[in-house]
Amino acid sequence: MSGGTDKTAGRQAALRSRIALAVLVAGVIALMVWNPPQLYEWIKAVHVIAIISWMAGLLYLPRLFVYHSETEVGTEQSETFKVMEARLYKVIMTPAMVVAWLLGLWLAYEGFGFNAIWLWLKIAAVLALSAVHDYLGRAVRSFAADKREHAARHWRLINEVPTVLMIFIVIMVIVKPF
Repeated sequence: MSGGTDKTAGRQAALRSRIALAVLVAGVIALMVWNPPQLYEWIKAVHVIAIISWMAGLLYLPRLFVYHSETEVGTEQSETFKVMEARLYKVIMTPAMVVAWLLGLWLAYEGFGFNAIWLWLKIAAVLALSAVHDYLGRAVRSFAADKREHAARHWRLINEVPTVLMIFIVIMVIVKPF
């Protein structure tokens, strides 16, 4: 694939992502204006969809880094990984994280008024997930610049961090132990 074609495909993917995000935002706003009896459940459903999308990226991107770190700089395979990583981060992960945060904060306010210890522990874990997200974003930029700052083993270990945080968050939300 030539550089021009690749950039065109990237722009088209970014445009589709922006359109999808705009449709989602419009849908959520329409739900809030309509204010159906199950508004809270609808917002929660969209929140869970955003979380699933974000987590998929948080779990997959470090795996891409494992394979990318094992390729030679400048190869076609390395260049393909750069495109995959950038698109996953910019087109899926970041919009999903933003939607998850915004709707999650609304749900926390509407449902609990921020008055639960388990909720604050969950928010702390989501902040940690956001820090992992940022760390992975810096790695995307580093790989794009052909800098290999960490070996594959590092990325295998990093790949476990979102899993551990996810387990903690699910326990806080479902069991509410505190």
